[in-house]
Amino acid sequence: MQNPWPVWKLALLLYVFAAGAVAINLFMLGLLMQAVGFAALSPVAALLIAAPLGIPASWAAARWVRALLAQADGA
Repeated sequence: MQNPWPVWKLALLLYVFAAGAVAINLFMLGLLMQAVGFAALSPVAALLIAAPLGIPASWAAARWVRALLAQADGA
């Protein structure tokens, strides 16, 4: 690969998917927390909380994809 994609570009591309995965996991955690007496987490609240938490998740995903690209390239 001549010019590999920088991690920040990959993170920008993967942000929507990473933030969506975080939102789904937060919502499911909110449902599970009902068993111990907590209030349910609404889908909108899960999305609002997932917006900032998606940044480190997308960065981690981008680093993982970058490593896979480097491995496929033989570097």
